[in-house]
Amino acid sequence: MSPRAPTTAPPTPEMKIRFGANLARCRAGADISQEELSFRASIHRTEVSLLERGERMPRVDTALRLAGSLSVPLEELTAGLEWRPGYEVVVPGAWETVEAEGQPPGGRDEALTDPAEIAASNGSQ
Repeated sequence: MSPRAPTTAPPTPEMKIRFGANLARCRAGADISQEELSFRASIHRTEVSLLERGERMPRVDTALRLAGSLSVPLEELTAGLEWRPGYEVVVPGAWETVEAEGQPPGGRDEALTDPAEIAASNGSQ
């Protein structure tokens, strides 16, 4: 069986809603209408509405145009957004999975490199 690339995961509803809230906040801060923003960013007014309501997630180029049109850094529109992979790549003997705190599972500071240690840790004979 040949390895295959992971499939793309669509943005979660929470991500869309957060981006929309950030966009609406920044637009209100700039004191412009959705129509004015759409004109400045060269996108359709309904796209701005869909984004603010959390029904869509913009492509990178659209997000950059929106940020530029609002004179805010892109980080203002993506504040609070985070993505983590839904899978882990584990290659026996090469890498050890690292938990979020930066410590490997089981409290070990170094990865196992000795084949005997690897076999012992995963129950192999």
